Amino acid sequence: MNAADGDPTIELSMDELREIARYAVACAEPALEIFERARPDDQRPRAAIDAARVFAEGGKRTKAIRDSAWAAQRAYQDARDSGQAAASDAARASVAAASAAFLHPLAKATQVLHILGPAAYTARAFELDDDDDPDIGVEYLERAKGLASPSVLSVLTRYPNAPGGRGRVGELMRNLDASLRQPPTDR
Repeated sequence: MNAADGDPTIELSMDELREIARYAVACAEPALEIFERARPDDQRPRAAIDAARVFAEGGKRTKAIRDSAWAAQRAYQDARDSGQAAASDAARASVAAASAAFLHPLAKATQVLHILGPAAYTARAFELDDDDDPDIGVEYLERAKGLASPSVLSVLTRYPNAPGGRGRVGELMRNLDASLRQPPTDR
């Protein structure tokens, strides 16, 4: 238990955190094309993904990762404020990817966002980029499901199910969460 708030804790190794970050990068990176097409001079989301990748490949968890996530958050806000919805969700995917390095070992449903948020925001960015077509998001979730390693699945299943709320992104995240938690079926 966490003495501060009574929440149970989850064991997470550094290797598992790196695998979560690797998954987050793989899920968020495809959305960069959407962001960079809309805002070609803004490299903040790419920098956040690059920082997460360095950690995933063995680098230290540093303030630079957090700083890049905050910068990508500002890129999200700038795109949102400019009416570029697909680009803003693409930037949110990069924020979530950088944040994956800081997955907390607290057994809270909100922590699932660190694991599955990059995929959900990327799926939503693809939907918005294609005339808000929900089939595009569902297709991307299938791809994201295939990217999840056994280590990612092991970590995910230690946490409660994804939380409610967050609109369409939350719906996408919950759908991915449910599909990843299903045992494989024999064909």
